[in-house]
Amino acid sequence: MAKYKKFLGLGIAGNFALHLAQAGELEEFKNIITADEAAPKGMFPFYLPKPLNPTEAANLLAKEILSIYPLSSDIIRLPKGDVNVQAEPEVGLICDFEYTAGKLSNITPTYFGAYNDCSIRIAGAEKISDKKNWGEDSKGFSTTLIKIDKFEDGGIMDNYSICSFLRRNDTIHAYGEDVELNGYSYFYEKLTDWMLNQITTQEDFGPLEALEEYIVACEYPKEAIISVGATRYTKYGEHTFLQKGDEVLVVLYDRNYHTLSEIVENLKQHHYNHDNMSVLAQKVI
Repeated sequence: MAKYKKFLGLGIAGNFALHLAQAGELEEFKNIITADEAAPKGMFPFYLPKPLNPTEAANLLAKEILSIYPLSSDIIRLPKGDVNVQAEPEVGLICDFEYTAGKLSNITPTYFGAYNDCSIRIAGAEKISDKKNWGEDSKGFSTTLIKIDKFEDGGIMDNYSICSFLRRNDTIHAYGEDVELNGYSYFYEKLTDWMLNQITTQEDFGPLEALEEYIVACEYPKEAIISVGATRYTKYGEHTFLQKGDEVLVVLYDRNYHTLSEIVENLKQHHYNHDNMSVLAQKVI
């Protein structure tokens, strides 16, 4: 997982219908007005690849914690203190960034994989990023990534779905709904156009932060990991927080080769490695 330490880490909030309500975050975004009712609410940083000096951090209101590398492919380390933590199953994109005259001008997704935007559930956080990185091993990304042939209709991602589970006391529970990737509110070109605009125009307001200022402070990173938004929880997932000993399982799979029932049976047997799939399996410690 150390291979991504030079990548900027960003996430998207509110890109799947009903998730923010399930996560108890609607109130935080009540003053965020979007041009399109279905549009995501904004983006947030979860990792800054260049530690900011004290002056930069003070000027940007950046938390020092955002410079701690949070990604793991096999464990989730619960934060200290009595707080609730939920897994957030979603798609993670590896993206190339291009700049023109010092301004982000193009975003090209190149790979995708199973991602866990694990989050603290606390009310009244100043910024959404306050709940996204509490130190090492607080995020999850699969080591098995799938090359994107084209990030548009007719490409390989048309065939993929995402599902997620929680193994507790050796019993598998569906944690997130089984949904097709094109069930995201914004996807493909609509998503990349929105991300480009959001990163270059988002202001420090409410739960959001001015991302372009972070990019400048990080000396224009050329690559990023962008998590495109958590999918809806099952009833079990919505009301179940992580405990030590759990195992979080996020699976992206090609429906031409795999069925949901087959995946469940494989997970029960701890069989995670298959073609045309990206699996993230994290022990909670």
